Amino acid sequence: MKKKPKAQSQPQTEEPIQHSEPAATATSEATPDTEPAPAAETVTGDGEAVDVEDLQNQLDNATAELERFKDSFLRAKAEVENTRRRADNEIAGVRKYAIERFASEMLTVRDSLELARAVDLDTQDASALQRMLEGLELTLKQMDSVFEKFAIRVVAPEPGEKLDPERHQAMSIQESSDIEPNHIVSVIQKGYTLQDRLIRPAMVIVAKAAEPAANETPQQEKA
Repeated sequence: MKKKPKAQSQPQTEEPIQHSEPAATATSEATPDTEPAPAAETVTGDGEAVDVEDLQNQLDNATAELERFKDSFLRAKAEVENTRRRADNEIAGVRKYAIERFASEMLTVRDSLELARAVDLDTQDASALQRMLEGLELTLKQMDSVFEKFAIRVVAPEPGEKLDPERHQAMSIQESSDIEPNHIVSVIQKGYTLQDRLIRPAMVIVAKAAEPAANETPQQEKA
């Protein structure tokens, strides 16, 4: 028997060995010339970049200015309140002591009246009564002087003057043939004004037309 030839084995090719390079380090060492990171920017809907840091600065400035305005407003408000309070106090003082000067002027008038009242008419003669009348006249002059200082004027219409409803008050009506109707016959009490304001009207009697006298004998009819 023939022997089968042995199969020749193919030579094995050696695969080239690849030498791997060392892996890069995870983090690179920082160099001293590293540049700072750029400022954060936000892209708006219009596609324009906005500096966030600049917006923050603007907001801080606006907030500081608002605080200054608020402080100024509070100071002004406090000053207005103080001014109003002082004005109210002054007005209250004026109202309370408005007649102080008038009252001090009237004291001398009262003193004169008290001296006149102290006179004993039973033990005094006619000359004393005359002096008392002179004292009363002087007292009236003092009062008229006080009235003049404070613009207090007398409303004393003359007989025959037309009735003025703004200054006169008719107390009664009297028939008169000498004075026209709705005119003053006499004055019962004088009136007074303070500056241009009437503080008391003059009380007067007003005239009306006299009624015709009735015939004593009726006319006889002709036959």
